Amino acid sequence: MAKRERVVRMSVEQPLWRALTAYRVLTMLYAIGLFATAYGRFARPWLAIAYYVVLIVWTLATLPRVANAASCTKRFLAVDLAVALTGILLTPLADTHARVVAGGPTLPSIWTAGSVLAYAVKGGWRWAALASTLVAAANLVERGAPARDTVHNVVLVCIASIAIGYVVEVARASERTLARALEIEAATRERERLARDIHDGVLQVLAMVQRRGTALGGEAAELGRLAGEQEVALRTLVTGGLVPLSRVSEDAALGAVVRVVDEPDAEDGPVDLRLLLAPYACARVTLSEPGAPVPLAPAAAREIAAAVGAALDNVRRHAGPEARAWILVEDEPDGIVVTVRDDGPGIPEGRLAQAEGEGRLGVAQSIRGRLRDLGGTAELISVPGQGTEVELKIPKDAGAREASRGRAETR
Repeated sequence: MAKRERVVRMSVEQPLWRALTAYRVLTMLYAIGLFATAYGRFARPWLAIAYYVVLIVWTLATLPRVANAASCTKRFLAVDLAVALTGILLTPLADTHARVVAGGPTLPSIWTAGSVLAYAVKGGWRWAALASTLVAAANLVERGAPARDTVHNVVLVCIASIAIGYVVEVARASERTLARALEIEAATRERERLARDIHDGVLQVLAMVQRRGTALGGEAAELGRLAGEQEVALRTLVTGGLVPLSRVSEDAALGAVVRVVDEPDAEDGPVDLRLLLAPYACARVTLSEPGAPVPLAPAAAREIAAAVGAALDNVRRHAGPEARAWILVEDEPDGIVVTVRDDGPGIPEGRLAQAEGEGRLGVAQSIRGRLRDLGGTAELISVPGQGTEVELKIPKDAGAREASRGRAETR
């Protein structure tokens, strides 16, 4: 028999709902017991009895309502708190003035705290603060004037409910974080399983087609080249990369990517830089990126992608169609670093200055100019015979400042 995995969702707040259910029943019995022991001293005991009948029916009938957060609706909370406040305000009518002034218990007594705690568990500390404030106001009206014991009880309920509400909010945030971590772990395991299956089958076949096609030459060589590109894209996908549809010209061996890259959907929020760099990956361009998103302002992300495209164009023009290139994306605490390296012959010393003097401003404008406008830097290191490396550094808030400056200028 195949082994089944049973997933049980743990809820940190569920024990609080169960405790609240028991608390309401016990405090209801406690309030009735206090009334029974002092029955003869009430001015209008029939009024208290009528209230306790309502309290008993309401408490027992609404036990399913405090079983979980879904059942505990806003309307129920409002009515439940109204029952508690009504009991507090009825106390001076049912009891004697002397007992009220002496600090006698209200009709609902500590049952009122259950209503406030329900607000705390349901909505957090803000809801608890609202409910406890209403209870405090009702107690002051019932007593007629602030008294030491009244203030003590009100402050105790307020602090306890707000603390529990805050703990519930923290617990919910922790639950969401844990659930997200479990989802990522499950997705990673599934990706690893698919990667093993694909590696054992599809990737090996594509690699064999590439080798055999290159050895046979002719049309088979073109088939081998296409198989190599698909192998790179598929390998990047199964190892966690993001590979949208690549806009690669069919006649470019290095992958002369069309200059128009996918625009981000939302201009107001950050975009994942990996999505804009992924189309550059092909058979001769390897993209290495972090496993997590690399958020950047849309304007800055587009400029970085354009600078990387310009660097790859230089590789294709000056290093030849057979040169290989590597793109490395690093998400550092103070900024983002994108490095483009190739295995070409390198740039002779003084060649860049000569190119600028001749009016060729590809590196000066397309790469360094873009980074300079965003507050970043572009460093080019080249050793003859050992290839060229372009390092692009940009602060994480780049692009946002430019956008805000542009909006200010248009006002």
